[in-house]
This record gives sequence, structure tokens and C-alpha cells, in this order.
Amino acid sequence: MNWQQLYHLRSYIRSSLWVVPFLAILVELLATRLLHQLDSRLGWTFLGLGVSGAQAMLNALITATLSLMVFTFGSLLVALQVASGQLTPRIIATVLLRNDVVRYTTGLFIFTFMFAVGAIDRMHTTVSQLVVFVAACLGISCFAAFLFLIDYAARLLRPISIVGLVGKEGLAVIESVYPDPSAGPTRLESQRQKLGSPDSVIYHRGASEIILAVNLRRLIAEAERSKGVIEFVPQVGDFIATDEPLFRLYGGAASLDEQMLRSAVAVGPERTMEQDPTFAYRIIVDIALKALSPAINDPTTAVIAIDQLHRLLRKAGKQNLRTDEILDKSGRLVVIFRTPNWEDFVHLAFTEIRYCGAQNIQVVRRLRAAIENLIQTLPKHRHAILQRELDLLDREIKKYFVYPEDLALARLGDSQGLGGASGIEELQ
Repeated sequence: MNWQQLYHLRSYIRSSLWVVPFLAILVELLATRLLHQLDSRLGWTFLGLGVSGAQAMLNALITATLSLMVFTFGSLLVALQVASGQLTPRIIATVLLRNDVVRYTTGLFIFTFMFAVGAIDRMHTTVSQLVVFVAACLGISCFAAFLFLIDYAARLLRPISIVGLVGKEGLAVIESVYPDPSAGPTRLESQRQKLGSPDSVIYHRGASEIILAVNLRRLIAEAERSKGVIEFVPQVGDFIATDEPLFRLYGGAASLDEQMLRSAVAVGPERTMEQDPTFAYRIIVDIALKALSPAINDPTTAVIAIDQLHRLLRKAGKQNLRTDEILDKSGRLVVIFRTPNWEDFVHLAFTEIRYCGAQNIQVVRRLRAAIENLIQTLPKHRHAILQRELDLLDREIKKYFVYPEDLALARLGDSQGLGGASGIEELQ
């Protein structure tokens, strides 16, 4: 199994709800046999249940766990529809289906159901007291887990929880893609112009899909070994159609095995966040835009989204957003691998929200507070594009706030949007 297949397998397991419940069935088959053997050796009688009483309890447990499973999956389907409609459909695969609380709670229900069925099937003239005791404990655990799940789901589906989880994953992706802190502006001479025309081009085969991830370490190792240069044409998160260029190979890299290079790229129908640092921004921006739409009109949710974008931009601004050219230890170009730069992050975070929320005083004040704070806290070489965004915001709000008092209020940054203390003292 190559890297591409392993990546798809890991991604499928992480995003599939049925895997943990299925494993719970296998664990139950083993646990039931072990507990029956242990009960026959210990001979415990501390519960004192007869056959009829034990069967009644186990039947009730079977009915209860079935009801809990039906209610859980029904509620989950409704929650997915509501969350995707109110926030964005992109949170289904990235947040909800990968939630371990939902998966392991469902696994507990399945385990308890199968355990009760196995226990009652083995019960004829005697009662395995240890097995019945464990079944009773599992039943209590199921009710406790169900109540916890209801409370957890109600908290999870709040906008602040969703954008917080997406922001947390986004920070982790930024750290993995850009592990080194920023050391100031870099002005390395580009070696790409010296390459000339590629000696070989590898085109994408198969269905037209999204670039999900790339085994960059493998590409670097193969480029160093072949004494050539590998250019990965698209960027992670890009849509690539059939027969579009996937790799351009220069020098000795032209002799590399085509199938090996293809196996270093994972594609799929939907973007993921594993190696895509801008996807977290995209999800949060979509939530903000949905909140600012006339149908929903919830600017406070947009402010909550800007909070997380502010957090992500500060992290990206402090990292070394390397150039597309990856060099070996001797300074020779080995791989061209495109990643978002600082301007890409800033445009994605602010442009659409500024355009859709410029007429809302809460949104423009929060945007200003974020931009001004980033200018104050990030290195100087990050300031130019931020100052440009501030100028664009000033020009945008003039179109919507005709009263001088409102315009003056809109020109004050407020980390709460409207109601914080950031602008009160200046207006007094």
C-alpha cells in the first residue's frame, strides 16, 4: 500500500461514523466470551438474580439501547441539516462527522446492545451474575452518555463552538505547513527562470477532483536523488481536471517513475484541512458571509467569525511563509511547491467580509480592530497589505454611513464590534 492509498484510508476512517461502532461489535464478541469464562471460575452470586429477572433486565436494556440509537441518529441528521443551512455545508465532513464524542457514544450503544443480546442468548437455566452486573453497568453508562451527548451536541452546534473548532484545526495546519517562525522579509534570488522548458510533463489521469495532500518529503527525496527539479503544478486545494499538468520535470527528474510521482498526490471530491492552510479561512469566511446574508442577518455571528480570522492571521503572520522554491542543503533548487503567501491569507480573510458587511457598523468596527491590532503586533514586513485593507475599509464605509456621527463611530475599532470600550473614550 503506497502513501496515496494510506492517506485515503486514514482520511476515510477519520470521517466515517460507522467504523467505531463496527469495532465495538468485534470487541463485544471477545468481551462476552471472556466474561462468561471469568464468571464460571469465580462463581459470583452477589446480585442474586434469577433467570426471569435477569432476562427481563436484559430485554429492557436491548429495547433502551435500540431507542437511544434511533433517537441519536435521527437527531444527528436533523442537526446536520440545521448546521449546514445556518452555517455552511463544509462543516459536515470537517467537523461533525469527525467528532469523536458522537462516534464513541454510538459505539457504546452498539456494544451494550450486542452485549445484552449475547448475554440473554447464553442464559438457559443459570444466570451469569458477573455478566448481568456488567450489562447493568453498561446500561447506566448508556443513559449517562446519551444525556451527555444531548448537552454536548447543543453546545457543539453553536456558531462560536464551530468556528472555534475550525480555528483550532486551522492553527495546527499553519504550524505543520509553515513550521518555522518568521525571520523578516526574504529576498532570495529565484532559480525558476534558469530552468527553461520542462524535460517532461506528467498529466493528471482519472476523475477531475481536488488536490487534498502531497507527500512533499518523498518529492524532495526523489528530486535530490535524481539531481533534478520537480515542479508540482497545482496548489493543495486546487481543482484539477483530467489531462491538466500535474508535474513538470527538469533535468534528471525526467527519468523518475511516473506512477511513483502520481502516488505522492492524494485527490478527492472535497477539500480537507490536513495540508490546506486556507481551507479553515474559507470555512470561517463562509460562515460570516452566511450570517451577513439578508435571509439570516446575524452580524454577531460574523463578528465571532472575525475573531477566529484575527487569530489565524496573527499566527500566519508570525510564521515564515516560505517561497514556492524548496532548496536542498547546498542551496540547489529541488522542488517547486506552491503555498499561500501573506497577501493570500489577508485577501481571503477580509475582502469578502468587507464587501458584504461594509454597511453594518458592528462588522466594520470589528474588522478595523483586527487590522489595527495586526499592524501593532506583527512584524513590519507584514504591514503593507494590512494598511491597504484599512484604506479600503475607510473608502468602503463612506458609501454607507452618510451621517457624520455614524461615520465617526464606524471609524473606531472595537474588538466586540459594537458595545466594547475601545471607542467610547475617543468619542467623549
